[in-house]
Amino acid sequence: MSERERPLPYGLLAEFATPAAVLRAAQKLREEGYRRWEVYSPYPVHGMDKATGRKNSPVGWFAFGGGVAGCALGMLMVWYMNAFDYRLPVGGKPAFSPFSALPPSFELTILLGAFGTVLGLLVLTGLPRWYHPLLKHRRFKRATHDRFFIVVECADPRFQEAALRRTFEALGGEPIELVED
Repeated sequence: MSERERPLPYGLLAEFATPAAVLRAAQKLREEGYRRWEVYSPYPVHGMDKATGRKNSPVGWFAFGGGVAGCALGMLMVWYMNAFDYRLPVGGKPAFSPFSALPPSFELTILLGAFGTVLGLLVLTGLPRWYHPLLKHRRFKRATHDRFFIVVECADPRFQEAALRRTFEALGGEPIELVED
């Protein structure tokens, strides 16, 4: 195989048998200053967010923005319809009342808030992503059953395969394999 046809390495993958082991490994990687790495688990592990240094997700701000836009759009829609599009004077009442606009505004708040949540999720996670190098890795299929994995990407500034392999071995990761893109 020529140098040009050879697949590029994606990262170093280590498998762990218990949640405690993967939690310890995640804390160690964060302490050592790695930035481009991910933990894969068949279920949520208590304390993993703190161990990986994750912050709160900004998806809520997308939902809030969608909700505010929905509320404003609902009020504007009812105002326009009553004041200009189909003005119907009834007993000297005003053309617009926020109380009559409340039900459609509420419904649009919920609808656009949900759309904002989905949009925020797609934007922030980079989805849809049609391909990921870990999906063709044979052992990685166990991440949904009974094993825990950590992968450190080669794009990480601190990535040095030999040093990282020694770190994973000291933390109990086995097997440790280089994943190709």
